[in-house]
Formats: sequence, C-alpha cells, structure tokens
Amino acid sequence: MNKTTLPYRTSLGLGAVALGLVVAPLAAAEPESCATVRFAEVGWTDITVTTALTTETLEALGYDTRVDTVSVPIAYSGMKNDDFDVFLGNWMPSMASISDPYIEGGSVDRLGANLEGAKYTLAVPQYVHDAGVTSVADLEEHAERFASQLHGIEAGNDGNQLIQDMIDDDAFGLGDWQLIDSSEAGMLAELRARVPNEEWMVFLGWEPHPMNTNFDIAYLEGADDYFGPDLGGATVYTNTRGGYAEECGNVGTLLENLSFTLEMENQLMGEIMDEGADPRDAARAYLQANPAVLDAWLEGVTTRDGEPALPAVKAELGIDA
Repeated sequence: MNKTTLPYRTSLGLGAVALGLVVAPLAAAEPESCATVRFAEVGWTDITVTTALTTETLEALGYDTRVDTVSVPIAYSGMKNDDFDVFLGNWMPSMASISDPYIEGGSVDRLGANLEGAKYTLAVPQYVHDAGVTSVADLEEHAERFASQLHGIEAGNDGNQLIQDMIDDDAFGLGDWQLIDSSEAGMLAELRARVPNEEWMVFLGWEPHPMNTNFDIAYLEGADDYFGPDLGGATVYTNTRGGYAEECGNVGTLLENLSFTLEMENQLMGEIMDEGADPRDAARAYLQANPAVLDAWLEGVTTRDGEPALPAVKAELGIDA
C-alpha cells in the first residue's frame, strides 16, 4: 500500500526588491506529474526486490508510487505510451532486441547500470553436468532424457526469445526441441520436483537468484552467440520513459544513483521466495539494517518538498540519525 503524498511545501524567503517584497522558493518545483512514480515490474523476484527498495526510498522522500506487473514487451510499450515512468530490469545484452529499438527511437532512456556481475543463460542440475552435459552442444545427444524440452519463464520474456531463436536456427541440433513457456515460479517448481529423483532438465538460469543456493546447478557453456560471453554475463540498467529524468530531475538523480549488489539481491530474494516475506517489508528492514546504502543513493537528492533527503528518509524509516 502506498503512503499518501506529503503536501508540497515551498520555503519562503523575503527580499527587498525596489519598494516591495518578493517571495522566492528555495527549491524549484517539479511538475505535478512527478508526484507519483509509476513502475513497470515483470514478475522476476530480482526486479521485485530492486523496485521495493526504490519505492520505499521514494515514499520516504514524499512521493507516491505505483507498481504494475506486466510482461517485458508491455513494460516497453507502456513507457513509450506514457503508462510507466521507470523499469529497473533492463538486462543487457540479452534484452537488446526488445529494449534497443525503443531506446534508439528516443521513447525510452537507458540510465546508469544498477547491477554489475549478473549472469543469464541455460543451466542444468549439477548431476546432469556431472554426467557430461557441460555445453549446449551436448544437449541434442541426450534429447530423450530431456524430452527435447527447454524450460523458460513467462511468454514474451527476452530469455525465452533467445531460446526460441536457438530452436528456429537449429543451433546445436535443437531445431526439433520445444520451448516450455511457464513463469519463474512454475519453472522452479518443476526443477524442485525433478531434483529428488535426479530427473534431467535444462532451464533458464540467472544470478542474482536464490536458485543458486537452493539448488546445486551448473551453467552451460557455448551459448555465447545467443546469451553473450561469460555464461551470459550481464549488466542490469535502469530505464525510464523518454525525457523523464529531465522532467522529474529529483527522481532522476535518485535513479541515476541507484546501485545494487549480488549479495543484497540474493539475500532479499531468499527472504521473499523462501521465507514468504512481503517485498516491501523485506526492503524496509534491509534499509533499516544497512542505512549506509542511502548515503550514495541520496547524494544530490531532496525530499519532494525540497528538504534535505538523508535525514528525512532516515526519520521516515525509523533509522537513528
């Protein structure tokens, strides 16, 4: 539930001009359109985490937030059509085919990287890897054990599209394999069901994600032409609708400052997925326990009404100054 936006206040100063007095605001007003920050969220727990951390911070600054869960294509068409302001999950380079046309056309802006060192490619349980399936080139030889199925997540996801591209290209002899569209939760439920009996499965894997600690898994080599080098080594960027960071400069500064870590996201994702924690509660507790992250995030940022950001956010979150 979003908090009510704090009333916009303008600090008044008096200065003599000619024979009269003029009132001057100490902070320039943002357009009213900036009062509510609208996030696209795509049902991936890592982006749920980063969105929760960001919305907690924004609401402590006096903004309203709105979060809608949509598919990746809808997130981008929504930013183009002014339905969303922010998307924190631009995984690159795997998402280039979806995001780049919008960015090159100017309807979406790519701001700074918010996560470095991620990975995103096909994976198997460790017992499958130990049996000799170490590369995507090994899959077809064992097609029967995999039922010629490649397990992805939600339809329209960029990773699913890359898998489908491999099938369409008959790469590695996978032309007669089938992409199984599911969801993050559905794919992991299938993995959880197969592991006890050491049944074989190849699926879309990534880090940060608790799957890396909850399951003994291995990433497959050889898919560089599709997922990129270094096992789909990825950088995650913040995207906004075109011109948003200039229109809403204070929010834009916060978004440019945002930086997350693998450790941070793995911890919070585990709390949400394994312990059933509410994302916003988990995010708030993390910020309360790790207030130093706010120092960098809030550099050059004010509250919605122009007051110093750091003390206001700490007070709102119940953090000792």
